[in-house]
Amino acid sequence: MQQLIATTATRNHRLTRFWSAVVIVLTVVGILLSMNQVFFWNLGGLAILTNAYLYLLLACFLPIVFIVWPLRKRDEDNDPPGTSGVPWYDAAIVVLTILTCLYFAVNGVEIQEYGWEFIAPVPATILSFVLWLVVLEALRRSSSWIVAVLALALSLYPLTAEGIPFAILQGIPYDLITVAQVHAMGPESILGLPMETVGSILIGFLLFGIVLQHTGGAEFFHRLSMAIFGRYRGGSAKVSVASSATLGMMSGSAVSNVLTTGPMTIPAMKKSGFSPRMAGAVEATAASGGSITPPIMGTVAFLMVSFVGVSYTEVLIAATIPAVLYFLCIFVQIDGYAARQNLAGTSKHLLPRVSAALISGWPYIGSLIVLTAMLFSTGSEAQVPYWIVAILMVIAFLKPNLRFGPKEFTAMLLDAGKTLGQIIGLIAGVGLILGGLSATGVALSLSRDLVALVGDNLILILIAGAVVCFILGMGLTISAAYVFLAIVMVPAVTALGVNPIAAHLFVIYWASVSYITPPVGLAAFAAASISKASAMGTCLTAMKLGAAKYIVPFGFALNPALVAQGTLTEVLTAFALSIIAVIAIATAINGWLPLVEHQPAWIARPLLGAGGVLLFLPTLWAAITGLALIAAAIALTYLAKRSAGAASLSTPKTLQEDKV
Repeated sequence: MQQLIATTATRNHRLTRFWSAVVIVLTVVGILLSMNQVFFWNLGGLAILTNAYLYLLLACFLPIVFIVWPLRKRDEDNDPPGTSGVPWYDAAIVVLTILTCLYFAVNGVEIQEYGWEFIAPVPATILSFVLWLVVLEALRRSSSWIVAVLALALSLYPLTAEGIPFAILQGIPYDLITVAQVHAMGPESILGLPMETVGSILIGFLLFGIVLQHTGGAEFFHRLSMAIFGRYRGGSAKVSVASSATLGMMSGSAVSNVLTTGPMTIPAMKKSGFSPRMAGAVEATAASGGSITPPIMGTVAFLMVSFVGVSYTEVLIAATIPAVLYFLCIFVQIDGYAARQNLAGTSKHLLPRVSAALISGWPYIGSLIVLTAMLFSTGSEAQVPYWIVAILMVIAFLKPNLRFGPKEFTAMLLDAGKTLGQIIGLIAGVGLILGGLSATGVALSLSRDLVALVGDNLILILIAGAVVCFILGMGLTISAAYVFLAIVMVPAVTALGVNPIAAHLFVIYWASVSYITPPVGLAAFAAASISKASAMGTCLTAMKLGAAKYIVPFGFALNPALVAQGTLTEVLTAFALSIIAVIAIATAINGWLPLVEHQPAWIARPLLGAGGVLLFLPTLWAAITGLALIAAAIALTYLAKRSAGAASLSTPKTLQEDKV
């Protein structure tokens, strides 16, 4: 796996030696800029204003998008290896992007003090249009044309906000020049909250995930998963869930996670007896859970920090219980499938020992422990990942059984540059969505009108929110969908009494379900291409495995104790009941009751499902009723098992009498 990761940066024929060096230099400068700001070094005795700092980050990382990603996707797919390097027009965009961002950075003080977003010199106005277009093109290349079209439409929205025929969508109008200036130099568009999050906290955590992968972390977590889960029934699938979750936590991308770990885990599952459809669904579901898994999570979790106005540590704590429930649901269903299909685990002597795996991988376990401890104990969360990166780098160079020389170090920097360039290109473009809605004032009125529309009905607005999140998630990245919904939907939900952290996590969960849900199901489709199964069938199976992602968000929206918002007693009680609830729901879906080790009776499955749903409600009567239904289902299944056992004992005697 480590070799696979290390070579990904060299597969792009645009990255010749020269252009690879350019990417590395830009990456190193950008990371040093971030460290200078985070650690308050003030190199040269100069304190960089926030807006100038963000422009400098754009100058470092936006050009990487135009170096790595071509103008058209087919150029990358069809160009022969001999046509290497970056074409002249992309090279020109790289230079133009750097000069434009440097101009704004140099004039950061004037932009802030003299209000250039409304009245600016001619050069600044011209370059505002340039930056606007460059960011849109970087967004298109780093994500998709759908996201870019939405960003373009909403960035132009202030031009027509006054003439919209629907009152709910009417807002303050602007002329074209002012719109360009607001987007390029205002504090709520390209340089808005998403970009501020990148500059303050995201770069360090993304860098930590990349370094952890390239210094052997991905290989270690796969080996540890094999040592822990490999010998149990369905062990190959449980290994896939654990390893894909840890890698997805580091990368934050469900599709790239599937394409990285899938070629190893899916054939192993098929070999051990899993159907191609089930093998692909397990990989897709596990991979799509990485972005909701602490302590690293994905890009959207850091955006949530800025929107909610809380520390990342608080987000980490809040996301822990839902993530545990999500993966528990997958594990229970895998175990049930293996039990019904009589799939044994791998022989113990063929697997690595847990103790040996832990000893060999102590740097990676230690780094996560230290990271978590420092997040809770230090005063600056933004500094923590850089300290862990430094520790990992020292270990990588000194650890005798790890090959980490100049070649591996270069590959790591290239991967860091590509990842950070793609994320910053996406975030800057998503800022245009925020800018268009904020400038017109529509962002404030939409949520109020939505509440009036549903008539203060919390369940109705949650259902509507889930549908909107899912629809946007089909066409947009999670980050883009989240930023839009954090402005439009979340205020409406919180106005009806939902805890703010629960409301934001609700949006994140439902925006991410499109990875495993038809008609898009990108992660499931990617896994199906590896497992050679039906793409739609893989999607449907993945939906069953990932059922918690559809149900749990409603649970913590109604009961904030599930996102650690309450007293310790409330949180522990909600956690215990939700564990029972998820096991019951997973059993109802999959058809195997782990406690009784038998298939539930036909009437027991709806009782389990209904009881599981009731346990998510924060009322005493719902908890008592849910537990009663689940207890009844267990009793019925136990009686069915005893009846089946008695019948099987009497069968041989009957057969013998027939022979006589």
